[in-house]
Amino acid sequence: MTHSNLPEAIQNILDTYKEPDAVFSALVGVLGEVLQCDRCFLYLRNPQTKLGKVSYCWRRNQEIPEILDPDWKAEPESLPKEDPLFAAALRTDPSVYVEDVETASPEVVNREFERKEFGHRALIHSHLVWDGQLWGILQPCVFGSQRVWSEFDHAVVTEVEGKIAPLAAAYVKAANFN
Repeated sequence: MTHSNLPEAIQNILDTYKEPDAVFSALVGVLGEVLQCDRCFLYLRNPQTKLGKVSYCWRRNQEIPEILDPDWKAEPESLPKEDPLFAAALRTDPSVYVEDVETASPEVVNREFERKEFGHRALIHSHLVWDGQLWGILQPCVFGSQRVWSEFDHAVVTEVEGKIAPLAAAYVKAANFN
């Protein structure tokens, strides 16, 4: 068994809850707090049907826009062309840490798309990959200012990805797509 370097609050969630829904419900807020973010949401997707939804979203306060869409919806075919971050996730590239949407390379971030769809200034585009496929994207973000993501932030997100990617796959596989 590998030793976890996760903060106690996150490790307690992973030790206490086993069902994906319970883990995700508890995790987004605690992760947002631990990383000192303004919002943290989880997008889950079926890699075969290309249906996805956002059922889990935590916001620091009511001023932060909520991202919630609990119904499974088809991913627009144009999305990988419009959103380089989503294209990177589909390729199962490593997660992307964007310090400033305003100054990031256009190969990494479509500034206008990010402004219109999400409104954040800095984000982590955390790819939940299991068995070589993208099952979800965890997205902690900050509004109003740039953010340099620390070694601590990278370490926490990387470890959380590894722990919840199989849960994301299990959650999606348990959904009824008929």
